[in-house]
Amino acid sequence: MVRKGAPWLKPVLVQAAWGAARKKNSYFQAQFLRLKTRHGAKTVSPLEIRRAEDIAPAFDRLGDGAEFLFVCADPLLASNRVRINILAAGAHLPTISSAREYVEAGGLISYGPNIPDLFRRAGDYVDKILRGAKPGDLPVEQPTKFDLVINLIAAKAVGLSVPSMLLARADEVIE
Repeated sequence: MVRKGAPWLKPVLVQAAWGAARKKNSYFQAQFLRLKTRHGAKTVSPLEIRRAEDIAPAFDRLGDGAEFLFVCADPLLASNRVRINILAAGAHLPTISSAREYVEAGGLISYGPNIPDLFRRAGDYVDKILRGAKPGDLPVEQPTKFDLVINLIAAKAVGLSVPSMLLARADEVIE
């Protein structure tokens, strides 16, 4: 999405921040990012953040070649999302994540599953189980509804103009 929808973000160097390496979701997001950017970016540089005190030093280690910051889904990072976005804005780095909460806290863009829809679909599973279905017989489903959220205030703060094509596709635009 970054390459097709936002060519103004040239992924020369991607900084991926994630929490403790033992947290599989964050780790796999970082690995997926490495795989997806292999053909377009020169480097993916993970910043391992294990505790809140690691956040500011991680920004101190950023190189001048960083084009944007991808923030992996992680409870530690989510609880520090305002701080991360403030530090990223100070470094003139747009932030990209899979959770809309990062954009609401000052990040540039998020694209990820619609959480209320996931809860609704979980309720459908509960209904099926209560009606007698065996949980092991129910199929595992992937998210089907995704949200693209763009923060134009953050774009202006880092000196970016968001293409109208991308704005037209957005589910929500924060102005």
